[in-house]
Amino acid sequence: MKKLVDMLGSQFRAVRYRWWVLLHDLLMIPLAWMVAYWLRYNLSHIPDQFLAQAAWFLAILVPIQGVTLLAFGVHRGVWRFTSLSDLLRVLKAIITGIVVTAIALFLYNRLQLIPRSIFFLYGLVLTFLLCGSRLAYRLLKDHHFSTRIEKKALIVGAGAAGEQVVRDLRRNLPRIYDPVAFVDDAPSKLGKDIHGIRVSGRCDDIAHLCERWSIDLILIAVPSASDRQMQRIVGLCEASGVEFRTLPTVHDVVAGKVGAKDLREVRIDDLLGRDPVTLDWQRIGDSMKQKVVLISGAGGSIGSELCRQVATVEPLRLVLFEQSEFNLYLIEEELREGFPDLDLVVVLGDICDEVATEATFARYRPDIVFHAAAYKHVPLLEHQTREVVKNNVIGTRILADQAAAHHCDNFIFISTDKAVNPTSFMGACKRVGEIYCQALDTQTQTRYATVRFGNVLGSAGSVVPKFNAQIKEGGPVTVTHPDILRYFMTITEAAQLILEASSVGGGGEIFVLDMGEPIRIDYLARQMIKLSGKLPEEEIEIVYTGLRPGEKLNEELFYSDEQLSETSHEKLMLAHSREVAWKVVEPIMQRVAEAVESYDEDDLRGMVTHLVPEYSGPRSSPGQATKSEAVKSATEDLKGEDLKTGYVT
Repeated sequence: MKKLVDMLGSQFRAVRYRWWVLLHDLLMIPLAWMVAYWLRYNLSHIPDQFLAQAAWFLAILVPIQGVTLLAFGVHRGVWRFTSLSDLLRVLKAIITGIVVTAIALFLYNRLQLIPRSIFFLYGLVLTFLLCGSRLAYRLLKDHHFSTRIEKKALIVGAGAAGEQVVRDLRRNLPRIYDPVAFVDDAPSKLGKDIHGIRVSGRCDDIAHLCERWSIDLILIAVPSASDRQMQRIVGLCEASGVEFRTLPTVHDVVAGKVGAKDLREVRIDDLLGRDPVTLDWQRIGDSMKQKVVLISGAGGSIGSELCRQVATVEPLRLVLFEQSEFNLYLIEEELREGFPDLDLVVVLGDICDEVATEATFARYRPDIVFHAAAYKHVPLLEHQTREVVKNNVIGTRILADQAAAHHCDNFIFISTDKAVNPTSFMGACKRVGEIYCQALDTQTQTRYATVRFGNVLGSAGSVVPKFNAQIKEGGPVTVTHPDILRYFMTITEAAQLILEASSVGGGGEIFVLDMGEPIRIDYLARQMIKLSGKLPEEEIEIVYTGLRPGEKLNEELFYSDEQLSETSHEKLMLAHSREVAWKVVEPIMQRVAEAVESYDEDDLRGMVTHLVPEYSGPRSSPGQATKSEAVKSATEDLKGEDLKTGYVT
């Protein structure tokens, strides 16, 4: 009830405001008309005959001009935020009213006793009265004196975003920040004024200007800056020793709506930022309209973002398959609140449970499957041989087989750059998943595709949350090696490119996402410390712990013999990977399943190594020096076959 009363009260105040504005504008019409006559006769006495006629003509002028002001919506503009578009609307209404009035008076008495200059003078005076009153009100509000102006601000970027920030800072009361100068690297802007504020230098002058003007806050208003430009600007701000804030990146900003309210602390993804992804949403939507989509690992970092993105294209039904009860609860609550009309099904289940997966596929008949469920923590999994094989290999096999058995259209397997020349057992198992999906694609009508990419900023268990926690605790921040490099992308970008791959894949492909330039983890740690307001080494210690089991210095996105070709999307590449024949894959996968059941970890490592000869990690479980007899037997059985393996058995 209270909300209803508040809403009605708000609407009443808005209507009352518009009536006051309309009344003001109507009163200005006769005033402007009579002042025009006064100006026409050189600010002296107006002849009685002309004065009487002028007063009589107001009966025609006021209704016509009033209607044009209403028609152009002049009364709806908020004076506090008067803009150029509001003034143009007033001008159009005045000109239209003058033209219609002149025609009406001409038809009435052929404009007798009306000096021809009156219409021009009337237009000028009315424009001055209507526009001037609005501008005066806004200037009064914008420049209202406040004793709470305490901090001076330097704005980086003299473009549209910087101009909007200045307007917002001056408009908001109480005024806390007073913009005193711009910096911009564009030579054409140097020395010019924006709202009375001088573009005083280039970005390289930030430290000097901060000292000269005693700047308290630097506002970075360059939403279109690339990652390298942002890194440079942040470095210059850090060198000045002054606190700084930034606007969102350009793809997060709706045109014309960026302002001081959007300022926030610089985040690490601003420095590792990438150009915004442009997708063919029409094609993606068409590929999923009236389709049932199943996402495994739906509560994970990638899986949950896939759920959000898929929900926006309105599939026939979205099935969430997740082993973690809590994660499943969280994503279900979010989707039901954000997409109330979505046909959503949640299934608490394990991809390694063949009975559960078969029942799910049989009941919901998915058309498209995104397989995001996986174990991914490299050092932890190095000595969990059976569990990583069971989840990342057998789980993938079960899910892929069910997709074929139930005639799904597409199956998208989400892989990792750690599957390329793997040094970790987790990476080798993900490569086995790639091989199995490629081989199965040749045996069924279901189209299987793999999407391979690197690290995702902010994902569960990734380095960014770990560094954040260490910095919050006061350090030390642990980095494995000063020269270690990794590829990064945002969760949203990764999920969107996965959708793009699903819409263009024809079957059997391995898509590689363009991850940009690799980032040094040491640089990442130092920047995160600086962004927290601390100094690396001085206030927060950095400790190098050495590479952990399964880790390597530099990750790769594709094998050296995988020829990359372009796709219809500039950030999606196609890797022409070596294929392994189904008659090789199928019996080995069967023996892998048997080894999982018998808990023979040595057999498991041997089978994985046979399928992934590029694997350079331990070939057998701890304490085992040679391949087991089962592996030797498998190798003997496969010798002499005409195989598309790309290597000699």
